[in-house]
Amino acid sequence: MNTIAPNASAIVPPRLSIQPEVTYPTQGKGDASIVLRLTVSADGAVRDAQVAEGDEPFASAALEAAKSWKFEPATRDGRPVAAIVRFQVSFVEPEPELPAQTAPDASPRPDNTNPGLVAVTTRKPTASATAVEREIDVTVEGERLAPAVSSFTRAEVRQLPGAFGDPFRAIEAMPGVTPIVSGLPFFYVRGAPPGNVGYFLDGVRVPYLYHVGLGPSVIHPAMVDRVDLYPGGYPARFGRYAGGIVSGEAAAPRTDLHGEGNIRLFDLGAMAETGFLKGRGSVLLGGRYSYTATLLSLIAPSVDLAYRDYQARVTYDLTPHDRITAFSFGAYDLVGQRSNGIETILFGSEFYRLDLRHDHDFGNRTTLRTAVTVGYDQTRITDRQNAQDRMLSVRTALRKPIAIGLLLRAGADVIVDGFTADKARYADPESPRTIQFNNLFPVRNDAAMGIWADVVIQASRSLELTPGLRVDNFISNGSSIPAIEPRVAAKYRVSEHLRIIHAYGVAHQPPSFVVPIPGLTPGDLQGGLQSSVQTSAGVEIDLPAATTATATVFHNAFYNMNDALGARSNTTSGTGFGTALTARARGEAYGFELFIHRQLSGRLGGFLTYTLSRATRTLNDSRFPSAFDRTHVANAALAYDLGRNWRAGTRLVFYTGTPVVTPTRGLVIAQPSLSNDRNPAFYRVDLRLEKRWKYGERTWVAFIAEVMNATLSKEIYNSTTIGPITIPSIGVEAGF
Repeated sequence: MNTIAPNASAIVPPRLSIQPEVTYPTQGKGDASIVLRLTVSADGAVRDAQVAEGDEPFASAALEAAKSWKFEPATRDGRPVAAIVRFQVSFVEPEPELPAQTAPDASPRPDNTNPGLVAVTTRKPTASATAVEREIDVTVEGERLAPAVSSFTRAEVRQLPGAFGDPFRAIEAMPGVTPIVSGLPFFYVRGAPPGNVGYFLDGVRVPYLYHVGLGPSVIHPAMVDRVDLYPGGYPARFGRYAGGIVSGEAAAPRTDLHGEGNIRLFDLGAMAETGFLKGRGSVLLGGRYSYTATLLSLIAPSVDLAYRDYQARVTYDLTPHDRITAFSFGAYDLVGQRSNGIETILFGSEFYRLDLRHDHDFGNRTTLRTAVTVGYDQTRITDRQNAQDRMLSVRTALRKPIAIGLLLRAGADVIVDGFTADKARYADPESPRTIQFNNLFPVRNDAAMGIWADVVIQASRSLELTPGLRVDNFISNGSSIPAIEPRVAAKYRVSEHLRIIHAYGVAHQPPSFVVPIPGLTPGDLQGGLQSSVQTSAGVEIDLPAATTATATVFHNAFYNMNDALGARSNTTSGTGFGTALTARARGEAYGFELFIHRQLSGRLGGFLTYTLSRATRTLNDSRFPSAFDRTHVANAALAYDLGRNWRAGTRLVFYTGTPVVTPTRGLVIAQPSLSNDRNPAFYRVDLRLEKRWKYGERTWVAFIAEVMNATLSKEIYNSTTIGPITIPSIGVEAGF
């Protein structure tokens, strides 16, 4: 979704065209306010409704009523368009002295204090509910979610046990995702290793998503509207990764004063945003700081663990059709050890981004975004070697309807990375480890230039087809390799409640490290690009009780890939690590995914994800299971409103063990046969309990107790016991 604010004068938001009717819930007590996120189609019907804010039982009542509302559709330059709008429904309990037999007033009640207030007749005598349009987040629909994407909104993730309110932590619960170890922020996506999964925030590339030491995500949760996982066959605007894509979409700018804050056992954070110059601009500030180092000093004086992050955004409308935005964010992580008064850095990383963009609206739903991003990444490893990456990126994206039912999306982007490393100052240049490090990560300038385009074709009311093409050219150390990537996605509506979804694509990537770490990127293109062919097909079904189910089969083929973890080409010699990183293998992943979902933010919500898959590698003419091939991976979550503003939730995570690894002549490889000789299965249970207090319409305070792996479960990997990795969290959150 592209938020359109530059042309505020050209956009007319949707308006209720008939008097709505909302049922005051029979179990309701007191006054309540619910904020809905409604998708209103170009014909004025409510195509989708979600609860953005509010508690049960009022949330379900408002949600159910909104589905039948009829609007005058949003217009741009006088033409009806689909739009997303936040809508407020307020429930008012009657005065105690009113007689129970009082009949409801069939006519709207005016509200002189708020001319935008619309009175609503209710079915419960002596009670009332009102619906108020809140034009704080009007979004003209410019880009629908891709057909084969899994998505969670921030409001929903907040109720997911074990996620600690962080939208990015929902990734591990999505279908097709296989964890390396429970709780660690690295995972395989449909067989693609962690180093082949790309991370983006609002179109800006980021090196990693989570803080060190099982910490939270590097972006304050209030900044993120939703997180999308593209496991394969993704839109043409995404490229340069041979695995999946994780894209976080930032919340739209708002000009009303609002904010959130929290304090927990191990960190505190806050975010606030307001407008200026009568709504022409907005400014947002946020961040998080961990005092884990102080706590650890009491129980483990020799250990130092710290992290922090920040976010800042300023928007300004130059004209009704032009907006400029400056968005900066960054993160810092450190793991150290103290001995005899001397601190040794075991691992330290940081990254910073500044994104400057200009959005122009030409009218007739045609928009152009031009952006420049500068970045700095740095990582220091145990022996004090220090690697840096200075990045400059320029990108542009055009959206233009070219005919009825045809939407063109096209763009171009260039990114330059300057990799450096401190040698003489932080490491012995004659050391074999230093020489190996410099060979793996040489000082150099890399560049990638690409153009892309796809067309969303609404061939009929039932068929939507999106063919696309991306062309990139990669340059590193004097080598240059082009890449051509055709892609296509399709959605066919068999009936009102049944859809068939297909996605196919080709993707390429330069050499990658084991896991994404700032500044550490291999620089040798002599071995060629990694590539993948991604295919999937599935069905999506609307079930009763606002539940949807998606079943998908997929097959990914990987060529010339770096996967030191999955291919197990690691040797026991001192130079074996470099051999493992540079080894190239073929790979294959295929399986079945199931996703049954009912919004967690409802009175009773939950989801079930299940992945049945097999991932193999072929190295030196030997085919064997990937080191982290797990046949079964399942997540089941349940959230329930206990009443009196208490909510409870639980989540079960289960996956089968990895293949047993057998050392052979210094090589660690899997047994070639696809046997049942595997490590034990693992399960864990996460718990969450919340009590919320409301003060007025918008202010709230909540006490939250949460624990990941409440069962203290341990994992076993090749006779090595890992864990238990358990994260408890007790804290207070507040918002206004």
